[in-house]
Amino acid sequence: MNQSSLKKAAILMLCIVIGIMASWEIYLRSIGITPSYNDDSPLWANQRARVYEDPDKAVVFIGSSRIKYDLDIPTWEQLTGKQAIQLAMTGSNPRPVLENLANDINFKGNLVIDVTEFIFFSDAPFYAEKPSAHINYFKDRTPAQRASFKINHFLESKFVFLDKDQLSIGAKLNTIRIKNRTGIIPPLVFPLEFERTNFDEQSKMTTAFVTDTSINNKVSNIWHMLMSGPPPPPMPDSVLLAICITVKNDIDKIKARGGNVVFVRTPSSGTVFKGEKMGLPREIFWNRLLKETNCKGFYFADYPVLANMICPEESHLSPQDAIVYTQQLVTQLGETNILHSSTVKTD
Repeated sequence: MNQSSLKKAAILMLCIVIGIMASWEIYLRSIGITPSYNDDSPLWANQRARVYEDPDKAVVFIGSSRIKYDLDIPTWEQLTGKQAIQLAMTGSNPRPVLENLANDINFKGNLVIDVTEFIFFSDAPFYAEKPSAHINYFKDRTPAQRASFKINHFLESKFVFLDKDQLSIGAKLNTIRIKNRTGIIPPLVFPLEFERTNFDEQSKMTTAFVTDTSINNKVSNIWHMLMSGPPPPPMPDSVLLAICITVKNDIDKIKARGGNVVFVRTPSSGTVFKGEKMGLPREIFWNRLLKETNCKGFYFADYPVLANMICPEESHLSPQDAIVYTQQLVTQLGETNILHSSTVKTD
């Protein structure tokens, strides 16, 4: 084949690839899918670098996935005039992030810790894997990685099909059903509509997810499956106390530098909430945490506006209810040093 033929073949192949990519992009947008950022270490590290903002201008949030869904950042910033710096991670224990912030002498800010009991009070290594990876990436990231992140940020904001978490080959391979093996938990495959991540590390359900009970059930069935195994033995009081003391020591370091820390318990509902109340009773875990750390805490069930909220898949709020939750959260935090009443807008 001569050089001219090779050139024509290359151009033809390029046109075919572009055509396929464009068709895929158009299809995804036609079914209501919007661009989503990869919820990975580079995106988290970009948020982590922001924690040195003046405490009068920002509040840092850590936790598991619920606060990623339940905090509506535009509402928060409109009502408080403060930035919301989101460091929560899906399926992860926030305690390693708390420790990281506590040992960072340059962090002197205000911190809100969201507690999902079965994750927060667990020492299972699995729940610490992502926080450890993200923290290490933040510490070691190179100038080349920073530059690559900026390029990726631009591209991910423009194209839906670049969603690595949901639309990559690896993500699609996880959707292939194979026979379950004893003792092996298959990959947890969540519908595309369940999680769209923006540049602020916030997660949102799509309108299609909120309104389609068949898609809701796919996710709630995952939660039920995870809760269906034999209950673990009761946590010894000594272990619970050790966890609380470790958390207290980290919080005391932040307070000593002038920071403030509060806990929140975001909504869950249905079978999930019933299971959480039975497995990790509030009286034993949540109340003990507040007592040992000497911190204020805001539990959603104590507030009539929030107590009866229904999560579409029993564990996270819809975008509409996230606005209501954020409005209530601002009111609750106005009772603490996290927010000064003079900075909270009432109009």
